[in-house]
Amino acid sequence: MALPYKQSKQTKKGQVEEMFDNISPKYDVLNHILSVNIDKIWRKKTIKKLKLYSPAKVLDIATGTGDFAVAASKMDRVHITGIDISEGMLNVARKKIAKKNLGNRIEFKKADSENLPFNSDVFDAAIVGFGVRNFENLEKGLSEILRVIKPGGVFFVLEFSKPVSAPFKQIYMFYFMHILPLIGRIISKDNSAYSYLPESVREFPDGERFLTILADVGFVNNKCFRQTLGIASIYEAHKPDI
Repeated sequence: MALPYKQSKQTKKGQVEEMFDNISPKYDVLNHILSVNIDKIWRKKTIKKLKLYSPAKVLDIATGTGDFAVAASKMDRVHITGIDISEGMLNVARKKIAKKNLGNRIEFKKADSENLPFNSDVFDAAIVGFGVRNFENLEKGLSEILRVIKPGGVFFVLEFSKPVSAPFKQIYMFYFMHILPLIGRIISKDNSAYSYLPESVREFPDGERFLTILADVGFVNNKCFRQTLGIASIYEAHKPDI
């Protein structure tokens, strides 16, 4: 299992919380630099797909600094609840929505994605941007998301994946495994966080394997849309309409 701080005796969940608390002040800057702003395009594409379902209540899991929630707030008549285990990231998110005057459309809560503090069948949709690979128990987290979505609701995941075509695969993986962690360490001052990123992506069961896990948990009509030569993938899944 990929862990941010391998010498720590904390659980993965505890280490992930500590890591994001540590890097939260520099997270947005680093995120956009390291992805060359392509992450913004991926989010827009995901929200464009979500918009087709006209959700009124959306849950943004592992919201981080709130970029996905802000993107989703541009839909008509929508309210977004963003949750995260890192108070440091949520503090950045709250400042962001205050600056954008989005407090009436977005709210943030500290919560665990594997133990969501919501009743069943309350959200029209759920989204996760670059967060599912940080779940300590992937199946448990996905089951919780399935529980809180209304029957017939939709779930979108935007997550890093692994390119498969040469020579781009080799070039990208060299950048991802060597250059990215170096830049991350220099800017964030955290020696472990940006080494954990490529390790967690390498371990994550992307593509067809993730679709199988979604189906095993209970989601239906699951699809994968590869982005930018496979650097990331958008997954669409649905809760059965009982």
